[in-house]
Amino acid sequence: MLGRTASSLFWMSRYMERAENLARLIEVGYRISLTPGIGGHRNEWRSTLVSAASLDSYLARYGEEGEADEQKVIEYLLFDPDNPSSVRSCIEAARNNGRGVRSALTRDMWEALNSTWVDFVALRPADLRGGRLPVVLDAVRQRAMLFRGAMLGTTLRNDGYYFSQLGAFLERADQTARILDVKYYILLPRSEAIGGDIDTYQWETILRSVSANRAYRHVYRDGFKPRNVVEFLILRSEMPRSLRFTYRWILESLTGLAHYYGTAAPSLSEARGTHDMLEQGDLDQIFREGLHEYLLNFIARNNALASTLAADYNFP
Repeated sequence: MLGRTASSLFWMSRYMERAENLARLIEVGYRISLTPGIGGHRNEWRSTLVSAASLDSYLARYGEEGEADEQKVIEYLLFDPDNPSSVRSCIEAARNNGRGVRSALTRDMWEALNSTWVDFVALRPADLRGGRLPVVLDAVRQRAMLFRGAMLGTTLRNDGYYFSQLGAFLERADQTARILDVKYYILLPRSEAIGGDIDTYQWETILRSVSANRAYRHVYRDGFKPRNVVEFLILRSEMPRSLRFTYRWILESLTGLAHYYGTAAPSLSEARGTHDMLEQGDLDQIFREGLHEYLLNFIARNNALASTLAADYNFP
């Protein structure tokens, strides 16, 4: 497969995963901003911008005072074509990458991509009025899952499939780590609030942002606890958005490419190192060394793997 084709498949899946994650972040910010006494309207929208890697570009446009304007933040994250991390920009980039390699996609994959773009670009900020923001965000999530379902259900298990999987799971790993790093401390309650209704709602929101609140309840029967949340999102192998789970699939995809091409690229060894770090991870050790430092190290390793992958397979 040409490097250009591999790159397009990788980024097509990565951008669709990013659009879905961003929709979840916006929903969490919106829910918290409507709930009194749990951290503040301004702080939550700032943390949402940070998690979306959009704070600097947003402040460059609107300044510090713009942080308090919920409508501006939402429109910037959803619709702004000049924000490369907006939902609109992500869906457009995914579609453009897919269109560039149309012959490598199944009909179902292309229709899922194209219809998502056509429907989303028809939306306007006025369509969010009357409490319709959650409806729009839910539609974005459903379309992203439709695309992924089409890819999983109709694509041959060849190199194109592996590159698509790598894009999705590298993005998912990055987003889970960033959300946990940013929101863990913002949502960590004051000691006097622990165990109360506000405390419970806070932990539900951090889990909701990665679609994990109900799954968490099935695993942990003793309520929402900081250590449990960290363990669930980093070390639980059965949680499909945990760091350990994502790297199991990243390693499997790179192993698949090695078998398909008959040679192991440096990215496989690099991924195996991060996979083994997560497999051998110990929660007490993570907290002793510092959760923030652990997550920063993981994010750096994940970014380095993406760069190595691009070099290994000649992405333009």
